[in-house]
Amino acid sequence: MATIEQSQGQKPSGLSDPAHYISRELSWLEFNRRVLHEALDERTPLLEALKFLAIFSNNLDEYFMVRVAALKQQIEARVTSRSPDGLAPTEHLQAISNTLRPMVTQQHQSFRHNLQPQMAQQGIRLVNYSQLTQGQRNYLQHYFDEQIFPVLTPLAVDPGHPFPYISNLSLNLAVVVEDPNTRMTHFARVKVPRVLPRFIALPESLWSTRRRSPCHWLGVPLEQVIAHHLSALFPGMIIHHHYLFRITRNADLAVEEDEADDLMLAIEQELRKRRLGGSAVRMEIEHTTPAPVRTMLIQELGLSEVDVYDIDGLLGLGDLMTFMGLPMPSLKAPVWVPTVPPAIDGLSRPSVDEADADQEDAEDLFSLLRRQDQLFHHPYHSFSATVQRFITQAAHDPNVLAIKMTLYRTSGDSPIVNALISAAENGKQVAVLVELKARFDEENNINWARKLEQSGVHVVYGLMGLKTHTKIVLVVRRERDQIRRYFHLGTGNYNPKTARVYTDLGLLSARPDLGADISELFNYLTGYARQQQYRKLLVAPITLRQHLVELIRREMHHAGQGRGGRIVAKMNSLVDPEIITLLYQASQVGVTIELIVRGVCCLRPGLEGVSDNIRVISVVGQFLEHSRIFYFQNGGNEIFLLGSADWMPRNLDRRVEAVVPIEDKTIRAEMKLILDLALHDNRQAWDMQPDGTYVQRRPQPGEEIHSSQAILMQRAAQAAHW
Repeated sequence: MATIEQSQGQKPSGLSDPAHYISRELSWLEFNRRVLHEALDERTPLLEALKFLAIFSNNLDEYFMVRVAALKQQIEARVTSRSPDGLAPTEHLQAISNTLRPMVTQQHQSFRHNLQPQMAQQGIRLVNYSQLTQGQRNYLQHYFDEQIFPVLTPLAVDPGHPFPYISNLSLNLAVVVEDPNTRMTHFARVKVPRVLPRFIALPESLWSTRRRSPCHWLGVPLEQVIAHHLSALFPGMIIHHHYLFRITRNADLAVEEDEADDLMLAIEQELRKRRLGGSAVRMEIEHTTPAPVRTMLIQELGLSEVDVYDIDGLLGLGDLMTFMGLPMPSLKAPVWVPTVPPAIDGLSRPSVDEADADQEDAEDLFSLLRRQDQLFHHPYHSFSATVQRFITQAAHDPNVLAIKMTLYRTSGDSPIVNALISAAENGKQVAVLVELKARFDEENNINWARKLEQSGVHVVYGLMGLKTHTKIVLVVRRERDQIRRYFHLGTGNYNPKTARVYTDLGLLSARPDLGADISELFNYLTGYARQQQYRKLLVAPITLRQHLVELIRREMHHAGQGRGGRIVAKMNSLVDPEIITLLYQASQVGVTIELIVRGVCCLRPGLEGVSDNIRVISVVGQFLEHSRIFYFQNGGNEIFLLGSADWMPRNLDRRVEAVVPIEDKTIRAEMKLILDLALHDNRQAWDMQPDGTYVQRRPQPGEEIHSSQAILMQRAAQAAHW
């Protein structure tokens, strides 16, 4: 971050000065640094620490596959324009390298010198092959012969064998062998197969009993088993050395939508390319690899030194997630079981009997929503008992005429999709917008789209040039002599699995004005409607940006009139230059701005004369903060907004997003509490500094610990037992 820090000392010439903006790419690295800190924090249980190390690694994989790959493409295209922070693509790459290398070193040193010894103390012994007894080696010899050897394919490199294709995220052995007849040395590559466990567990009967410490698991890395049996792959050759390396490739899809006759077919073709991977963007390599092997790999893969990361230790630490499967609850965070909200718990189960379903006063979910809107907060509230129940009940209710839904990401065994299929089979009109361009879920979504179509569901694939990111479900129901609309609008995907680990909010309502807006939004998504105005709903890219600008300017007006001004916004990322500039202007006229931004934040808080009245915090804890809430004091006539949009150009201009104003007093109070808990968190909250770094809050001696996530779990549990 040297370039940015140097710019800190420059006298700002205006609010658009690059000195006022943090690099998006470097801000993301700071977020991942906070993830890494969870692994290093002595308060984190051991297996949770391994999980955070794995998340750190997996995050970096995606970062290189998408963000770094995009920068390299810009360089290849000779793009010289600078981002709002003032950095050109080449400068960004160098800044990323300078920032990331110490973090990667810290990650591996922490594992080798801290976490791995702790694992051994707790009876989780991940050992090196050289530490094994002869009996254990005999077992692995048999395992190699029966399980590993048949799936290995050694690939030679010489004039008759071109350099092999190294697949994305693959772990490989670079093997140097010598022909005893010719005395010539050769290079070969052996891929560590992904179809086998990364860590080979030894049977309990072979666990050493000489140690006083207990043993619950004993094993070795797969690559070490392969390395110690290379002679079986190269019989008659002399094995000199072997070195591990791992490759990351560009994995972003390049689909020309305006030239594609069939979007699904075009994406399928791009997915086939992704399986191979685009150009290499990173190589992680064993730090002892000699210069000739290292240079050969760099040249053959089209890399430069800035793309190479020397690793002293285990490569591919993302595989440490495996150990979360061990049955050792004392080494994990307490298991959280999502609760059923009292309002839902008291309802009768959905009825499929038409006579019962026609009763206005039936105690079901629909009758509850006719009385009052409901806000659900996952994972504190059960997804299956709330959102999933809403969709399932609609699928089987004989009075439901139609179900419309957007599907951005869902699980591989989605009960949501199965409910939609049941609805179509029950004769209801079902329309689903499946976003085929949801990154890394394209293949899964294509499979679901085909399955839905085969069941009679009307499937559309989104709008040209836009991703449909909004999360909405509309249910149209006949009730006696009228048609009523019910809807769900949320901040998270319709995915039961991620709903257990992502914090998300969802509104269930029967409000007629919003129901009509959502109907018109679906007409925009599925047909040729070009709706430009909505009653209450804020829709990107049509009205959302303009409305946010107006709300910020309104706070500036209130502050100028002496009525004060306050904005509190919770989101994943804050990147948009126009919004950032406007927030700076609001700060300068006295508006208090509190931002809860989990990940990337390009705004600099606390700059004298620019952002004195802005503070930014990030909450990183057991659950991934994912909800978006926007609060405007509005001179006392408070405004609360809920939706799926971050304050980024892509969300405001290139995605279909929906944000809903909240009018129910009980729900507004709950949303305000969520914001207040985050702002006063002293356990998982981090304060952003003007230079883009973060300082973790810690309770002072004698101060009570306030973890927003722990408090929300406690509140949900208490409510469920009332």
